[in-house]
Amino acid sequence: MNPPKALSPKDVVKYYPAMGSEGHLANLRCQGRGPKYYRVGRKIIYKPEDVEAFLFSSPVLTQDSLEPAK
Repeated sequence: MNPPKALSPKDVVKYYPAMGSEGHLANLRCQGRGPKYYRVGRKIIYKPEDVEAFLFSSPVLTQDSLEPAK
């Protein structure tokens, strides 16, 4: 299931459940946080690549994911 090129907040929640709810996205926008978005009139639009970049921006590094010291 590939997301379309432009996503509404409802679509973001549908295709990326890890983003939480539409209300959570609204709170992130209000705080100036979260994925990059675009305002078109009164509509809010997200690009899938911006949502994915936000989701994968803060990895948790485990011992197994780090290269062994030489």
